Amino acid sequence: MNIKGNTFKLITAVIVFMAMALSSCGIYSFKDVSIDYSKIKTIKIGFFENKARYINPQLSPLLTDKVQQKIVSQTKLTRTNNDDANLQIGGYISDYSVSTTSISATQATGNRLNVGVHLVVKNTVDNKTDEYDINRNFDFSANLSLQQAETQLQDEIVRSITDEIFNRIFSNW
Repeated sequence: MNIKGNTFKLITAVIVFMAMALSSCGIYSFKDVSIDYSKIKTIKIGFFENKARYINPQLSPLLTDKVQQKIVSQTKLTRTNNDDANLQIGGYISDYSVSTTSISATQATGNRLNVGVHLVVKNTVDNKTDEYDINRNFDFSANLSLQQAETQLQDEIVRSITDEIFNRIFSNW
């Protein structure tokens, strides 16, 4: 029993040491949402319209809904539709295109779906507006049609873009 207790203590010490080492060297940091809740209390989240050349009709409503859910569930901000909200989030899907990533012999073997979002964040308390362009790529087999790839990648696309939007707005990266 004494050996097990010492092993547990050693493992615990190694884990604590590694966590401290990783966080102190700047490779990883454990940051939380950074909001000054004394100043920022309300948020208005607009619809992410699809302005890309090719329009996936499901992407705009899914992305808008997921962004709203993430902000409501992970912050203390009160969602409103008023134009005097402390934070106003909006934007649009700016790119939704496919490119070939790999060719074997005379045919494509891999494709890439490029998804871009233009994000506008207006802070009415500080009278400041920031704009960001978020771009993500999603690879898929050339054996799949775009519609098949969209079906397979849809959850990953929405989750990835939502996470990036959230991090751009609320994290000190």
